[in-house]
Amino acid sequence: MTGEMWKRGPDADGFFSNNFVAFGHRRLAIIDLTESGRQPMADHTGQYWITFNGEIYNFGEVRRELEQSGAQFRSTSDTEVILEAYKRWGDECLQRFNGMFAFALWDNLKQRCLLARDRLGKKPLFYAVLGNGDLIFASELKALLRSGLISWRLNTEALSQYLSLGYILSNACILDGVKKLEPASAMVLERDRSIRIWRYWDLARLFSRKIKITENDAAAELRHLLNDSTRLRMISDVPLGAFLSGGIDSSSIVASMCQTSAAEQVETYSIGFSEKGYSELAEAGIVARHLGVSHHEQNVDVSMAKDLVDIVYAADEPFADNSMVPTFYLSAFARRSVTVALTGDGGDELFAGYETYMADKLHHIASRMPRFASVLGTVATRWLPVTFDKVSWDYKARKFFQASRLPFSEAHYHWRTIFTEAEKRSLLQPEYAKSLDDRPSLRQFDKFFNEVPDCHFLDRAMYVDVKTWLVDDILVKADRMSMAHSLELRSPLLDYRIAEFAASLPTDLKLKGFQKKYILKRSQTGILPHSTIHRKKRGFNAPVAHWLESGLQDLLVGAFKESQVNDIINVGFVESLLKAHLQRTEDASFKLFNLLTLAFWMNSASHKFKAPCFAGKQTSIAGH
Repeated sequence: MTGEMWKRGPDADGFFSNNFVAFGHRRLAIIDLTESGRQPMADHTGQYWITFNGEIYNFGEVRRELEQSGAQFRSTSDTEVILEAYKRWGDECLQRFNGMFAFALWDNLKQRCLLARDRLGKKPLFYAVLGNGDLIFASELKALLRSGLISWRLNTEALSQYLSLGYILSNACILDGVKKLEPASAMVLERDRSIRIWRYWDLARLFSRKIKITENDAAAELRHLLNDSTRLRMISDVPLGAFLSGGIDSSSIVASMCQTSAAEQVETYSIGFSEKGYSELAEAGIVARHLGVSHHEQNVDVSMAKDLVDIVYAADEPFADNSMVPTFYLSAFARRSVTVALTGDGGDELFAGYETYMADKLHHIASRMPRFASVLGTVATRWLPVTFDKVSWDYKARKFFQASRLPFSEAHYHWRTIFTEAEKRSLLQPEYAKSLDDRPSLRQFDKFFNEVPDCHFLDRAMYVDVKTWLVDDILVKADRMSMAHSLELRSPLLDYRIAEFAASLPTDLKLKGFQKKYILKRSQTGILPHSTIHRKKRGFNAPVAHWLESGLQDLLVGAFKESQVNDIINVGFVESLLKAHLQRTEDASFKLFNLLTLAFWMNSASHKFKAPCFAGKQTSIAGH
């Protein structure tokens, strides 16, 4: 199982077992490179054991507090700090950690195992309860499959979520019987007791407790928090750098890095495309020159198609965010010279950076207008030309008017959808179409909307995005694509203190009029170039629409010829989508990429693990 995910830790492996538990670990050495930092790790008494993926950024502060109360340490690693913190505070130790983590900790004295995941879900934890009551867990689904104890049965609800959104929500998994421990959650297994799961941190309450603060004070506080968060994430015993797109988020991180280290010692990395309008190398170069950092650039094009099978396999589950392609290459590029890279992930969800929040605000206005205005807009968009520009204006206009008369929560969900419910029923073979639950993705969105029922509509939308899009798409992409190259990504904007501060701010400090990320931009005034602060958001999308007109088209056709996905998907529907795309009567790139990655995932997973056919009555892997 550990060998299946060796790229997460190419430096060493380790194992521990007794009559009750077995831990395995792959090490990516970052803090304490000596043998003292190896895992699984025991405390000095040998009664407590841990296997841990991630980083505790404030481990120095926690360690000093523990030492004052008599704790003994044999290493300088953050792993040992978790062990000693658990011994001192029990499960409440989770409240003390500022970091990204998934870990399992065995308490031999109490005969109990604690599993936990960080507040915002930066590190994954898959698990399955077997028929005999045993539990297996891992950082990747591939490792669970390697155990031979997981049955190959598609979870139709997860498949439906994937087709709707391009990713799988919350604790669901593409395979039946497998779940994910949700962010900010912990699980305890004790002998002769039922498994207990609870949430140890609740961001929803912060959205309901707004603070009164001036713009100047809010900008100053955010700048302070960001500088401190970045400082903590620069603690490393191996080379460290940063991703730089030239947008406000990554640029703010690099600027903060220059507060801790000399600018010329800060290494930054950018990736671009040859297709017009998709590359951000020019914008990244402006920031790099302004700050005086050591900057590195690379281009990718449609020739990357040869690596798409590996990219999809690295994603672990079906995953259709096409920005995983440049993230995969950017991670490989940076890994040539660094082992850790800081990113700007989180700024859009916490400070209202997406176009969807503009759509939410327009929807709020439009809901008070006569119905004929919406109908007129819907009719007008039918005459718009189909362009393949990066998240083009015509694409956004069509998406907006399709949902302009829906209730707010449904409209916000619609901005994110790829296939509608009707399209899914035409797309899937009858056997799978019949088994689909009605709108499982929307129900999950509604669950989170209902956790903040009395908040401003924009706060509700941002909370839902933190609980869905951020954890199940953005952070999945970042973790899987970076770990495919043994590169650790750290996200200063996702420090829980910044998340709490952002949640407590009035909405007009996040989306002021129609200016997105207002307070984040204010915090960087005088630090970053004016053009960087006020440039339009471009995103990190790959030019898939263009690639489908060349090499990617052949990959799509070939994937469906060879794949078991034909047992699930109506190929005629796919052919009609491709035809519409090539004739430019529809930009079907999101839909086609969704189906291409599904086919690739089924091909690679079935070949790798010798899975039986997915259709009909499915059986477990032979021998189990």
